[in-house]
Amino acid sequence: MKVGITYDLRDDYLREGYSAEETAEFDREDTIQGIEDALVAGGFEPDRIGNVKSLVTRLASGHRWDIVFNIAEGMNGLGREAQVPALLDAYSIPYTFSDTLVLALTLDKGLAKTLVRDAGIATADFAVVRRPSDIKKVSLPYPLFAKPIGEGTGKGITAASKISSPDELAVICTQLLEQFHQSVLVETYLSGREFTTGIVGTDDDATVVGVMEIVFKEGFTGDAIYSYSNKSNYEKIIEYHVPEKEIVQKCTDLALASWNALGCRDGGRVDIRMDGNGEANFIEVNPLAGLNPVHSDLPIICRLNNITYLELIDRIMHSALKRL
Repeated sequence: MKVGITYDLRDDYLREGYSAEETAEFDREDTIQGIEDALVAGGFEPDRIGNVKSLVTRLASGHRWDIVFNIAEGMNGLGREAQVPALLDAYSIPYTFSDTLVLALTLDKGLAKTLVRDAGIATADFAVVRRPSDIKKVSLPYPLFAKPIGEGTGKGITAASKISSPDELAVICTQLLEQFHQSVLVETYLSGREFTTGIVGTDDDATVVGVMEIVFKEGFTGDAIYSYSNKSNYEKIIEYHVPEKEIVQKCTDLALASWNALGCRDGGRVDIRMDGNGEANFIEVNPLAGLNPVHSDLPIICRLNNITYLELIDRIMHSALKRL
């Protein structure tokens, strides 16, 4: 079976002059190689396609695939993760992971939280700041937490993201609006423990492969926020633990409910944080989770639960093929 691989290679964009932070979500060569090797080990015939522009060229030249393993994040717009799936849909070519609707919706953290909340799933109260005049309309109790509504990998999150006053709220929201040219999600700050939950499968077949707690190392003196900077230096300052069984169950229940309420497919992650009472709350979902064999959260979760990288890729492919 011929499997195309669509992705955004970070080095390609760095050569074009984009910054390290702008390309933070894009993949390294060893990620693509790892996926390719895993597909070969599973008996598939992989074919590297590349980003959306490369896909356009290949499709126009008449190239076709039995299925596409899609991890392309896209560069521009809040619908960027949906660009490759939309093209593949137009050509009736199936692909792994979530469809265009889910990828566009979940990239907007406010829309995702709205649907999760409407499904009766716990998530922190929030407001969306679309323009500077919206800042004064935020009526949530402090402390608050602010971040760009459509970014990942901790982009736009710093120590200043935790907000204690209206003046701080005005400063950080104005900065984020100007820097990222998109709305800002402002939500009640959750003071408890933080987790990420790995999921493989679709609908009733979706299962949690593991829950991982994000813990700052003893002696760390900086701001204990899972920011872009701290994520970039995770090996030095962060430890990943498997939490106690009762916490795993809480996270499992919330993650699966969120995953299915949003219609996610095949594999990804749900990020969770506890409130001050120890109750699990939905933070966001990542339906195109990073797949670097060594450094990405989903493969790390699998390693902590004795699931090899080859098994992970095989389970993702099995889920996609079963849907088809």
